[in-house]
Amino acid sequence: MALAGPSHLLSSSSACLRRLNQLFFFAHRRPAWTPRRAARRFCAAVASERDVFTSPEVAKSFDFTSEERIYKWWESQGFFKPNFDRGGDPFVIPMPPANVTGSLHMGHAMFVTLEDIMIRYFRMKGRPALWIPGTDHAGIATQLVVEKMLAAEGIKRADLTREEFTKRVWEWKEKYGSTITNQIKRLGASCDWTRECFTLDDQLSHAVVEAFIRLNEKGLIYQGSYLVNWSPNLQTAVSDLEVEYFEEPGYLYYMKYRVAGGSRDDFMTIATTRPETLFGDVAVAVNPEDQRYAKYVGKLAIVPLTFGRHVPIIADRYVDPEFGTGVLKISPGHDQNDYHIARKLGLPILNVMNKDGTLNDVAGLYSGMDRFEAREKLWSDLVETNLAVKKEPYTLRVPRSQRGGEVIEPLISKQWFVTMEPLAERALHAVEKGQLTILPERFEKIYNNWLTNIKDWCISRQLWWGHRIPVWYIVGKKCEEDYIVARNAEEALAKAQEKYGKSVEIYQDPDVLDTWFSSALWPFSTLGWPDVSREDFKHFYPATVLETGHDILFFWVARMVMMGIEFTGSVPFSYVYLHGLIRDSEEKKMSKSLGNVIDPLDTMNEYGTDALRFTLCMGTAGQDINLSTERLTSNKAFTNKLWNAGKFLLQNLPERSDVTAWDLLLANKFDTEAALQQLPLPEGWVVTGLHELIDKVSISYEKFYFGDAAREIYDFFWSHFADWYIESSKTRLYHSGDGSATITAQSVLVYVFENILKLLHPFMPFVTEELWQALPYRKDALIVAPWPSTDLPKNLLSIKRFQNLQSLIRGIRNVRAEYSVEPAKRISASVVATADVLEYISKEKQVLALLSKLDAQNINLTESLPGDANQCVHIVADEGLEAYLPLADMVDVSAEVERLSKRLSKLQTEYDTLLARLSSPSFVEKAPENIVHGVREKASEAEEKISLTKNRLAFLQSTVST
Repeated sequence: MALAGPSHLLSSSSACLRRLNQLFFFAHRRPAWTPRRAARRFCAAVASERDVFTSPEVAKSFDFTSEERIYKWWESQGFFKPNFDRGGDPFVIPMPPANVTGSLHMGHAMFVTLEDIMIRYFRMKGRPALWIPGTDHAGIATQLVVEKMLAAEGIKRADLTREEFTKRVWEWKEKYGSTITNQIKRLGASCDWTRECFTLDDQLSHAVVEAFIRLNEKGLIYQGSYLVNWSPNLQTAVSDLEVEYFEEPGYLYYMKYRVAGGSRDDFMTIATTRPETLFGDVAVAVNPEDQRYAKYVGKLAIVPLTFGRHVPIIADRYVDPEFGTGVLKISPGHDQNDYHIARKLGLPILNVMNKDGTLNDVAGLYSGMDRFEAREKLWSDLVETNLAVKKEPYTLRVPRSQRGGEVIEPLISKQWFVTMEPLAERALHAVEKGQLTILPERFEKIYNNWLTNIKDWCISRQLWWGHRIPVWYIVGKKCEEDYIVARNAEEALAKAQEKYGKSVEIYQDPDVLDTWFSSALWPFSTLGWPDVSREDFKHFYPATVLETGHDILFFWVARMVMMGIEFTGSVPFSYVYLHGLIRDSEEKKMSKSLGNVIDPLDTMNEYGTDALRFTLCMGTAGQDINLSTERLTSNKAFTNKLWNAGKFLLQNLPERSDVTAWDLLLANKFDTEAALQQLPLPEGWVVTGLHELIDKVSISYEKFYFGDAAREIYDFFWSHFADWYIESSKTRLYHSGDGSATITAQSVLVYVFENILKLLHPFMPFVTEELWQALPYRKDALIVAPWPSTDLPKNLLSIKRFQNLQSLIRGIRNVRAEYSVEPAKRISASVVATADVLEYISKEKQVLALLSKLDAQNINLTESLPGDANQCVHIVADEGLEAYLPLADMVDVSAEVERLSKRLSKLQTEYDTLLARLSSPSFVEKAPENIVHGVREKASEAEEKISLTKNRLAFLQSTVST
């Protein structure tokens, strides 16, 4: 759509802005042509009317507070919705739903940045781009938050009915649940918020019930008592993802298990970190190749403090003979590894723990004691009965609840499970057949390994907040044998009455489904499934990319793949892009306990959202990123550099009302070989470089190499456009007196800058849109502007020739720095080259003079050596291109000889002192090796400096004698 207002921003030549310009770019003479001051007043008036965009003409720097205004404008214009006008296949990303209890952290900032880069790029490419946002009800986290809120009011969850409690949770959600959404918007997320979803919405809840029923109908859902991760405080099973492991100080307890029927000397010493679980021991195991205990295998051991309970002594290769004493107590009701051994060998399973973390009746006298209290009491009793051997410090790997923080207890519990093997097999084939690509590829091995060794999924949670399991039991019947699976209570009652008669009474299972069950359906439940006739489902499923952190590859990504194939027959997305974790500058994981957390909201306020986004995208897929204030500061400077480049352009373009000038400027096209060949050297060089950049960056975007794309754009803008072409263009704008040359330079400035803004927009959307709106005659908003065309012509000869010119300029600059020539001082030079080189160098004499600080009237272009060559500093820029700078133009030779002579004397003294130390046997033989090595390095450096100083001094003295 055509934009009015800020597109009309014009240029000005006020002294204030001109001085600002000089701060950011090399000083230059006052231009021969300047636009009229009236343009500034017009521009400011229009900007104030729109109150959305601000031009570099009226603002010293990009104002971060304008980001919210720009974002609201994008959203109000409908730019975030998919547009089919330009054709193309839809590009779809389902956003990982953030927890409704969440507050923005750097993990959110990372995924939002990367996904927004993708969606903005493909939107500009003309594909209907849909980014589906939403939030997750986060069962455990949300229930915890509300329970704490109630506790502050003196209310316990048990004091409320289920309906009363869930009502309070919904009230909390309505009041605070939009926090994370608004914070995601701060990052510039161009999602289609009209399609925002919540996992407890009616549509998604309907999808969850339908998925459960279909899995049950296929016999893939069952109920049973198995070992799960149990949270004693939350009174629920938790998923593996919700368990974090911490290294904490603890003890290894050594105790005696007597061998039944043996003498007092017949006992086995067992080392354990959890002696309180011995009441659940069902066997004692050793390695079959461990000869120390071979005589006991097949006999019985007496479990301490159990009034003589006997368990078998068995041999199993699982036992590590090097750990502890090489003897393992098997407590399958309280250890995952023991549980698998017991299942394999057919051993019984004993549970000694209540669901609140206290010991049950199996523990005898210890019944009712807290698990950690029982540990201390039991050890004391072992010592008293001479069954304790020793207790030694040991670093434990402690599983804690990610939500509540308490120690997780492996516990046998009746739960609902999904049989995963048949689902996993099809998910494996999807990668094998190339239907799904995982980026980076190395994660394919991890994906395959997890699916190959997959365990059945515990999907039930003992909570009140979430999707209640659609199972109803029959009053008076056993739950395990008689239950009804239905879509709602009415359907359940009808089924029960048909089977058990009209008088039957039913009640629903109190548990809810694991939060990950609903999020496993996210790519298609958000588009209307199970109603596959919905337009959104037909247009936008399957999605294109699923982007998330590599740490939830198993728990979410793989489950989405399995469920997508199961319920839709299609892999739910073509690509999985996995990003790394964000660490601090010292590569440590960010955590509140370490005090190294960087708050993205504070960061955006201080450095700007664009700088944060650009910093986060500079990594490589799957690799952890070290985030530091130094990088943020550097990219904030990049934002400022962009702004100042825009300021320079606007100050040096015709005013918008000068239709003739703009017709000439916009008539210049650079998309043909002939047009490119006609450009002067600097213009041909920068346009060719831009065309090469467009190709490289477009390929990087397509391959999801976002770090590469960002670096390529950064380097080109800073090192090519800002540092070289803008400076070169000043000779056309201020010194040429040639209107045609001026128009050409203006055309190139606009052409290159607007394309840089396009390439950079997905990374830095706010500052690029602000600058785009300031440029006159923009037809579209940048967010929906067409992506630059690829495979545009390139003049490779201009690249080589301008590189020669750059080498010459750098050489002259280096010499000036070496001889400390005053920055404002203009010096003469003789450029010696072949005729063909001199031809193009001569055309850019003004550029050479401006960028090298040479006196343009005293630049001698020649094919032969100058007569005073022996009194000049010689520069070899390239084969066939040299320069001679008269020494007398740069320094007072006599004064420099005196200074260097003093320096040489000082260096020699330092060198002699170092050599004396190194020639001393007592120093070389007795001093630490690193000290001696350091002295040798200093001596080598001093010797090199002496050699360089002598050469310089000899050269100066030769010019004096001459």
